[in-house]
Amino acid sequence: MTSRRVSVRLRLTLVYGSLFFGVGVVFVGVNYLFVQDVLSRPAKMTVQGVPEALAALKPSAQPSVMMSLPKDTLFLRAVSDARSQYREDVMGSMLQWSLLAVAVVGVAGLAIGWIVARRAMAPLQTMTEAARRLSESTLHERIALGGPRDEIRDLADTFDSMLERLSRAFDSQRRFVANASHELRTPLAINRALLQVSMTDPELPRQVRTVGTELLNANARQERLIEGLLLLAQSEREPAERLPVDLAELAASAMTSVPETTADLRPAPAEGDPVLLERMIGNLLDNAVKYNDERALVVLRTRSDRWGSVVTVENTGRVVPSGRVEDLFEPFRRLDHDRTGSAGGAGLGLSIVRAIAQAHRGSAEARPRPGGGLVVTVRL
Repeated sequence: MTSRRVSVRLRLTLVYGSLFFGVGVVFVGVNYLFVQDVLSRPAKMTVQGVPEALAALKPSAQPSVMMSLPKDTLFLRAVSDARSQYREDVMGSMLQWSLLAVAVVGVAGLAIGWIVARRAMAPLQTMTEAARRLSESTLHERIALGGPRDEIRDLADTFDSMLERLSRAFDSQRRFVANASHELRTPLAINRALLQVSMTDPELPRQVRTVGTELLNANARQERLIEGLLLLAQSEREPAERLPVDLAELAASAMTSVPETTADLRPAPAEGDPVLLERMIGNLLDNAVKYNDERALVVLRTRSDRWGSVVTVENTGRVVPSGRVEDLFEPFRRLDHDRTGSAGGAGLGLSIVRAIAQAHRGSAEARPRPGGGLVVTVRL
């Protein structure tokens, strides 16, 4: 059970308000004790015959009291009663108005604390919004917080320095991907061309032709591996430009290479890179066909709901333990723990699918299908 989140601004406001209330209560208590002490001090009186003091007594009691007590004693008692009543009235009125003043000052303190906390937390809110907007395409943005050189300013400058380092790191990664694309793919293409030209020689011995065929297959696997690695690196970057697309149309285009697919395509509007999204759906279909069995069932569905657009690919195949499903999204991970290149693929299909989905601020999940196979769901 998680506790409800209390913002720093609310906590600061409660601290400020509590201080106002605490100081006010202490002030009222001290003032009350002081006034009570003053009013309780004995006063020196001189009896000079003040008949009005007897008015404090009840009329029915006046004759008997006057007959049984001396006149100065009756006067002192009347004065004492009047003084006690006056003290009670003063103390009650003072306490009432003092508590009212504390309440007014406390409410004003809460309001002032709320405003002061908002101003104090504004720089932190700016940094929070900058962190939420942070992506590879917005690493050039900076907080550039102004104002005095204090702890919050130092924190903002440190955050800007971190963004600068991240920006340089991503630029270095982009250059590496571009260079690797040229340096790794070109030699493989040259090797493939040389092997294909050599295989056209009609006088080539059969043993050599067999070796050449194996070399071509190995070269093709290496090309697929390099292509998958480069695509994985590109997919992890958030698209620089997001275009409105319909996942149903992209799915219809991707399934042309897999004609045996059963499709249920409903409108699924989204925003993103159309090329990457079509490649994501194509990878889902290729993976469903590659790891199928004799039932050869492949079902592609697209739809939209209030949470976004959804692409689902379902296929028959081997029974997948539920504890191993998440491992299939890791690069080079297969159900049989094979981490080497094979004719079945490089083990990057679902990794690329998840990378593209996350780059579009979505998710990719899978669950075992009853009877064998997988149901992969991508939500954007």
